[in-house]
Amino acid sequence: MTRGGIGSRILAGCSRLVAVLALVALVGALPWLSRRDPARSILRARDGERDPDPAALAAIREQLRLDDGPLALSGRWLVGLARGDLGLSWVSGRPVAPAVWSALGVSLTLMGAALAVALAVAALLVLRGLWRGGSTQRGGALGAALTSVPEFLLGTALLLVVAVWLRWAPPFGWSGPEHVVLPALAMGIPAGGLLGRLADDAIPGAFREPWVRTWTASGLPRRTIAYGVLRRCLPALFPQLTIVVVGLTGGAVAVEVLFAIPGLGRLALGAAAAQDLPLVQGAVLALALLAGGAGVLAAAVQRLALGPALEAAGLQPPPPAARPADRAAWLVPAVLGGLLLTAVLAGLSRDPTHVDTTLRLAAPDWDAPLGRDALGRDLLARLGHGALRTVGIAAAVSAAALAVGVAAGLVPGLTRGAAELANAVPPVLVGLLTAAALGPSSGGAAVAVAATAWAPLALHIADLVREELASGYVQACRMLGASRIRILATHVLPGVLPPVARHAVLRLPGVALAIASLGFVGLGAQPPTPEWGRILAEAMPYVERAPWAPLTAAGALALLGAFALAASTAVSWRASGRP
Repeated sequence: MTRGGIGSRILAGCSRLVAVLALVALVGALPWLSRRDPARSILRARDGERDPDPAALAAIREQLRLDDGPLALSGRWLVGLARGDLGLSWVSGRPVAPAVWSALGVSLTLMGAALAVALAVAALLVLRGLWRGGSTQRGGALGAALTSVPEFLLGTALLLVVAVWLRWAPPFGWSGPEHVVLPALAMGIPAGGLLGRLADDAIPGAFREPWVRTWTASGLPRRTIAYGVLRRCLPALFPQLTIVVVGLTGGAVAVEVLFAIPGLGRLALGAAAAQDLPLVQGAVLALALLAGGAGVLAAAVQRLALGPALEAAGLQPPPPAARPADRAAWLVPAVLGGLLLTAVLAGLSRDPTHVDTTLRLAAPDWDAPLGRDALGRDLLARLGHGALRTVGIAAAVSAAALAVGVAAGLVPGLTRGAAELANAVPPVLVGLLTAAALGPSSGGAAVAVAATAWAPLALHIADLVREELASGYVQACRMLGASRIRILATHVLPGVLPPVARHAVLRLPGVALAIASLGFVGLGAQPPTPEWGRILAEAMPYVERAPWAPLTAAGALALLGAFALAASTAVSWRASGRP
């Protein structure tokens, strides 16, 4: 191993350590960021019926030494961590470690089942492309539609249909294998849509590489060529698989709450709400260790899959795709965008805040084509006005995430630890931190989502840049004396920016869903703001009686996802067709 390779690994390890320590310090300051008395919150969590008299509050401060401040408390926690002691819960007084490891085991079990579902869904989405030799008629719209379905809404639908109406599975709890099925489906189907779409986007380029023509001319069977193409595409997808794995473990707070699963995300959310600092720190530490382990494993598997080609300048970027007819490329996004824009414009001309309790949960009619909510408000009006907030914030966050992700991906040694850690922390937990400092609001939700949205793009561009730098023509440019900046600007970035930009556009519905999920749990826009997450949250209690209410926002998000993917595909075809 070269000195540069050893140095880069040491730098990546240091970045992971610094990121973990920074996050622990931030979580340690949570009770003080909230501008509330930690002793009062702890007393309320311990005994909600007891009056917060000064004597009881003083006893708690003395017992937990709260007057020492966040730095001293976090320092003592780190000293205990070196001895393997995660401390005692501020609320229950019990050791933190058993609760954290038990919740982590539950989350890992659920993650394994959801990952199996995700891989099965992804395989179904890419098998046709593999067998047809990378045909451009792909199932991308289906993958985007699956990706854009909110996990908590899909879980609610499965709970009502499968558990309540059909009685094929238990609705709540965690006591046997039968309790794994519904939450695994709710988490795995959207994740499989994302993996399948990313793999489906890479397969046609691999089929256009020179070695495929050589293998075909040599008479190798189609099965062998398809296996080689799949192996060529997998290395760039391993980091994205890591993102999915970590996200399934730490980001499914809503699903764990919905199905009453005692997992790590639910534990962290409850502990943060109760300001149980030792328990929050233990949960964050478990998530950080999972992120670091998954990142190291993904890097090792990627290097193993690429083999000697990574060091021997044996990699080549795929040739540009053939450009189809422009009308065919833009037909699908035009139709989807037209439907979404029509609904939004129709809603903007209506009043989203007018209340008429005599029409509560009214079915769709001419006056309210999408029906009315529990307060008799026009759902079409709330959908239209909510689009300006949800989609506008999501677009701004996605643009900022792309800019930060590109900058961070160009210096992976410094930022890989922070990127892996950002993927391990659920947006809901970051939303709690921002809500503690800024209060529940749309701005706080945007900051929380942006704090994690840049990481997948940074990891993606870092691995693409790594493959480009290992290609033969880049090695030739180095031998001719070209500087690293010139190589990046003229050879590397033009090749890696288009797929990363499409990745960012593909994640736009996910960003909108994250913002909606924060509104769903009360950390985003507050009533009576017409935000899509609030519409879902307010309609969920009436989903069986008035299903049109939650389907309004859910359908809009699914339509947004299909439009985003179709538009990104059309843009990529147009760009690839330019001389």
